[in-house]
Amino acid sequence: MDFAAARHNMVECQVRPNAVTDTRLLDALAEIPREAFVPKARQGIAYVDEAVAVADGRYLMEPMVLGRLLQIADIAEDAVVLDIGCATGYSAAVLSRLANTVVALECDPGLAAQATETLAGLSIDTVAVVEGPLDAGYAKQGPYDVILLDGAVAQIPDVIRDQIADGGRLVGIVDDGRVGKGTVLANYAGVFSSRQIFDAGTPALPGFAAAPAFQF
Repeated sequence: MDFAAARHNMVECQVRPNAVTDTRLLDALAEIPREAFVPKARQGIAYVDEAVAVADGRYLMEPMVLGRLLQIADIAEDAVVLDIGCATGYSAAVLSRLANTVVALECDPGLAAQATETLAGLSIDTVAVVEGPLDAGYAKQGPYDVILLDGAVAQIPDVIRDQIADGGRLVGIVDDGRVGKGTVLANYAGVFSSRQIFDAGTPALPGFAAAPAFQF
């Protein structure tokens, strides 16, 4: 398979037509070999316009959805970014072309090891893969200029919200069980503002169950 052609088509036919105009981001998506981050048996579908399974219950986000989220994140070159649920490391690799430093959080030790190995094989040395529960974030290296939720969540935990730096933002898909929404949560001097930008469905991240609603 001609992966370079598939990568070009992904950018030109899936990502660019969906309001993704940041040239740095488009260049990153055109450069990072997505096929390197999926199992060999699935490399032929690495560039389809849907989420691709990389392990039991874990996926690489649909390229268009990832592209739109990173577009609204507006990542500066000197930014420190937290990638929550990096799985095999594809999103972290893309982020490495946009930000100064990426902390890639993964709860599955096997996926974390795979991400570390693949990123090293691509000579990407600005990403630190760390292990831990996804719904806790990684406060040790925070606060962060940008936080990416690499999958859908029912709600954004306060402990993660509080890791957004002043002037920073979190982007992700918030799915209440009806329609997923591409969402940006910004921190302005401790005051948080949330906006829903676009509709999108993507597989859920583990560990982000909604808090039980009060019942009479």
